[in-house]
Amino acid sequence: MVERTEMLTVVVSVYNEEAALPLCHERLTEVLRESGRDYTLLFVNDGSRDRSAEILDRFAAEDTRVRVLHFSRNFGHEAAMIAGIDYAEGAVICMDADLQHPPQCIPAILAKLDEGFDVISMVRTANRSAGIIKNLTSSAFYGVMNALSGTRFEKNASDFFAVSARAAEVLRRDYRERVRFLRGYVQSLGFRSTALQYEAAERAAGQSKYSLAKLFRFSMNTIMSFSDLPLRLGIYAGIASGLLGLILLIYSIVMKVRIGAPAGYTTIIVVICFMFAVLFLILGIMGQYIGVLFEEIKGRPIYIVAAERGRKREAESEQTIKSQ
Repeated sequence: MVERTEMLTVVVSVYNEEAALPLCHERLTEVLRESGRDYTLLFVNDGSRDRSAEILDRFAAEDTRVRVLHFSRNFGHEAAMIAGIDYAEGAVICMDADLQHPPQCIPAILAKLDEGFDVISMVRTANRSAGIIKNLTSSAFYGVMNALSGTRFEKNASDFFAVSARAAEVLRRDYRERVRFLRGYVQSLGFRSTALQYEAAERAAGQSKYSLAKLFRFSMNTIMSFSDLPLRLGIYAGIASGLLGLILLIYSIVMKVRIGAPAGYTTIIVVICFMFAVLFLILGIMGQYIGVLFEEIKGRPIYIVAAERGRKREAESEQTIKSQ
């Protein structure tokens, strides 16, 4: 196949994936060599505590097309993808190291980039390894997001996506929030976009790093990042409470006229409990938004790169520390 001139960077986020990395590197290398493109495999080690760093350094030493970023600690999957995009050249494909994002989908992605699309979202049609609960909560999450946000999100879009060089530059320059939803930002860029479907493969090794508690926190932060509708719930709750109070007033007057004195103890208790529940719900929502604002105001680094390996940075010392 004739080699094409446009540069491609495949960003692979890594967290405790020592068992999956050799197979991941092998399959990606095979697919990318067949594509005939000038490419770089950029692995981002998100503070792994197993032998992932050692394995990645070996890849970089043996393969001139491999680059590695080592974080100073675990900053999270989103931060790893942001770092990969920041250090990437040309068009960018983001994916995970566990091979649930199938490398065999890359030729179809490249074909869409060649057609002139700037954003290619990969929509998961099935994920048998996730279980019923995670699949249901994932579908519900996108339903809620589309109802609350002005941005239309592809249902079941994943962290497996591709962006053109100009779309990647916009992400580097303008999307620098500390609390972020990268796949949502990608879909909200406004460039020419399309979606491809894929079925999530079985994990090559290990277990998912996302618990239901982590997914819930992630979902809450995502909603806060894309919608201010929950803040307006206080207005709607106030209107509903006013109407309920008016109904209760009319009821009390009618009962006073008919039987002399309303039997209002149970009603009062129910109304007070309801009002306090609404009040604490609104306070909780406000607290979530304040927490997001607090993270942004602090302005701490999204990630810190402690070491780099590969053909672009071979001369730099391991002690070099960079943050973004």
